[in-house]
Amino acid sequence: MEPSSNNFDLKEINPLKSMDEWEDELLKRYPDPASINTEKATEAFRDYESTEKDAVREFYRLNHKYQSYDFVLEKKSDYLQFNKKEMPFWDAFQFLNELVDDSDPDTDLDQFQHLLQTSEAIRKDGHPEWMVMVGLLHDMGKVLCLFGEPQWAVVGDTFPVGCAFSDKIVYPEFFKDNPDLNNEQYNTKFGVYTPNCGLKNVHLSWGHDEYVYQMAKDYLPEPALYMLRYHSFYSQHREHAYDHLMDAHDQEMFKWVDLFNPYDLYSKSPTPPNWNELKPYYEELALKYFPKTLKF
Repeated sequence: MEPSSNNFDLKEINPLKSMDEWEDELLKRYPDPASINTEKATEAFRDYESTEKDAVREFYRLNHKYQSYDFVLEKKSDYLQFNKKEMPFWDAFQFLNELVDDSDPDTDLDQFQHLLQTSEAIRKDGHPEWMVMVGLLHDMGKVLCLFGEPQWAVVGDTFPVGCAFSDKIVYPEFFKDNPDLNNEQYNTKFGVYTPNCGLKNVHLSWGHDEYVYQMAKDYLPEPALYMLRYHSFYSQHREHAYDHLMDAHDQEMFKWVDLFNPYDLYSKSPTPPNWNELKPYYEELALKYFPKTLKF
């Protein structure tokens, strides 16, 4: 089993200036189609490695090295007890805002404002209220950093563990240091799984997606839960690298993941939402779906 993240050197395990840096790199890999005029331009944007920051490369190196099958099971056993903290629903967003790095000149908006921008874009387009809630909550799992987890165990592209790593995952060469790569139980196409077993039976790398899904699974409809659980699973919803593990139900439900993805990537704006105007709507909405307090 991998060592506890608390034993790592923080300077090594948190190479990013802020977690937004990972999301900025996603926009280089998957730019907004509306901003691209030709197929050639699209390919140029996706050649992001030529200008990738050293910190981002180091982030992925650590992510791919340590996200093993045993590590994921350890983190699920620890965090899915939800016994770390309990707080009122809206206080949870203030807790999340502690992630803001005041020394980062590129970060003007706090975490809550980014989430509010996403939910407002979804609401503006007339989607169901449960999807508006997804927009508001989808990055709530980043509070894992406030419990001492390293960046690479909170954000990053998610991928299945317990089977062979796809070469469609960003920086696949960094999996060379992952202990599962040479483990015959885990390094075959299906590993511990069976063909088309369904993602409900598959363990993905640990991070904020799985954590927020587990927080919300008793409160939101299934399409919302797919959005939360798989919104960082880029090797599948962009590259279809794991069709061999998905069942027919997954394939149908991933239409919802595809619907949500553009709001996750392309809704950020330098103009903050007016929370004082929006507060009554969101307070009423939250009461429709969630209890007054959340457990972390």
